[in-house]
Amino acid sequence: MEVINPNSAMLSNFEVLRSVNESRKNVKRVEDKGLKNFHTVTYAVKKYLEGTPCNEQTDTVVGEMKKSLEPFGLTRLEKLQLINSRPALPVELQLIIEENEERLTEEQVDQLIDVIATQLPGKQNESETMEIS
Repeated sequence: MEVINPNSAMLSNFEVLRSVNESRKNVKRVEDKGLKNFHTVTYAVKKYLEGTPCNEQTDTVVGEMKKSLEPFGLTRLEKLQLINSRPALPVELQLIIEENEERLTEEQVDQLIDVIATQLPGKQNESETMEIS
């Protein structure tokens, strides 16, 4: 396999999971060493991604989330990381959004957290649980 253009697209975890599920359906079980490696890698990727918020996302949810993030002036990569990681606390946003203190007000950070919490499905993570306690 040859990578023609490594920067042609960035995929969300949801898109990767969907692709892995489709590729596993399309590849027949054959006793080929290359396919054994393929099945091992796709199984590991699928197992990991099923434990992340992307397991509960849909095309519609991801599309709506991208639209909801437009007013915040985030880069494509920042939007992608927000969709993939589903941060719940301002400190988590600081790790994702470069120079967020200069780019976003505290009110915008709170709005962003609310948008993520209401529009992106996902299990309540440990930081959200600690905040509620």
